[in-house]
Amino acid sequence: MNNTIIEISSLKKDYHVGEVTVHALRGVDLKIHEGEFLAIMGASGSGKSTMLNILGCLDKPTSGDYLLDGINVSSMEKDAIARLRNMKLGFVFQAYNLLARTTALENVELPLFYNPKIRSKERKELAVRALEAVGLTDRMHHMPNQLSGGQQQRVAIARSLVNNPVLILADEPTGNLDTRTSFEIMELFQDLNEKGRTIVFVTHETDIAKFAKRNVMFRDGKISRESLVTERLNATEILKTLPVEAIEEFD
Repeated sequence: MNNTIIEISSLKKDYHVGEVTVHALRGVDLKIHEGEFLAIMGASGSGKSTMLNILGCLDKPTSGDYLLDGINVSSMEKDAIARLRNMKLGFVFQAYNLLARTTALENVELPLFYNPKIRSKERKELAVRALEAVGLTDRMHHMPNQLSGGQQQRVAIARSLVNNPVLILADEPTGNLDTRTSFEIMELFQDLNEKGRTIVFVTHETDIAKFAKRNVMFRDGKISRESLVTERLNATEILKTLPVEAIEEFD
């Protein structure tokens, strides 16, 4: 059995809006093992985004336990959670969240500034290696506005890799991309997963969820269905069938 990266039990999250209590999560149990590729799905208001925020240590549950790589996050203080988040997790967002006046290389270096054990030279080496892993060796000194949407998302993925996290979390990572570029990003995720990376992403797109190995469906704050992807899509094979489109060059 692979190591358990995430173990969640009886997890609840309530929000108070005026005098109304919103039960965003209503007792969730979930395990995620090392090397998994998991898609979290559900309609708006189902609890999937709240689940991702808690998995990413960006929010704390109202009750229940959340163990991240064997550490119980639920009982930790804010500063300790921030340190754990920086060391254990990598994030990829729909809107890329890159600093506009900072090169691709400098954007990827950012998470390493919070690690006092890593010196400047090593920080740059690790960032270069991460950009090489996502195929952007020739773009590392470009600004975000000199990169296409797909290239910006690759920078964001490189940034998520640079700390060698135990888990990569992606929030609608293809939401702002066209079809071909979406498949290219899923090809990258599948390649990273095959190399041992554990990946969890949120999507509302059924077709995109078929690139994962397991799907978890949320409804009304609970997991309504879990299933292995039996007819899994292979992004590399799909890309071979698509017509080659003109690619805009950014210099």
